[in-house]
Amino acid sequence: MEPHYYYVDVDWDQDRKGTICSPELTFSSNNFNGCIDVATPPQFPKGIPGIWSPEHLFTAAVSSCLMTTFLAIAENSKLEFKSFKCRSKGKLENVDGKFEMSEVILEPIVTIFHEKDRERAERIVHKSEAACLITNSIKSKITMNVEILLYELPVEDEAIKS
Repeated sequence: MEPHYYYVDVDWDQDRKGTICSPELTFSSNNFNGCIDVATPPQFPKGIPGIWSPEHLFTAAVSSCLMTTFLAIAENSKLEFKSFKCRSKGKLENVDGKFEMSEVILEPIVTIFHEKDRERAERIVHKSEAACLITNSIKSKITMNVEILLYELPVEDEAIKS
């Protein structure tokens, strides 16, 4: 595969806030212009609450890469599942006098239809983390707390099924 490039432009707006845009993501549906606001997080001097920060985006890159990689591997493995969700938490700390995102804790929850798929679903989640290009590109420790749930049909659906 040839190298791919992803284009992002950042423009300072005011104070500790700017706008991140990608010319590749600009389209008119849902009034999305391909841009998001980004700011220094409130834990830092003059940080602005309620706006995406680089630390949030870093954590989001890791968890969304896990999701997209899981979706591809699950499809190729023909794993049937009801849902995939992932809570994530990025840990920022001062290490040897420098701030770094030292750890990202991922808590993926996969809901499966059949108990027989539980172990396979968990293997696919771990395989997805190992194959994720973002986790392979960073030095942060990745901690996974995987939960596999079994989907239970609502009572009215069970009556229809019988």
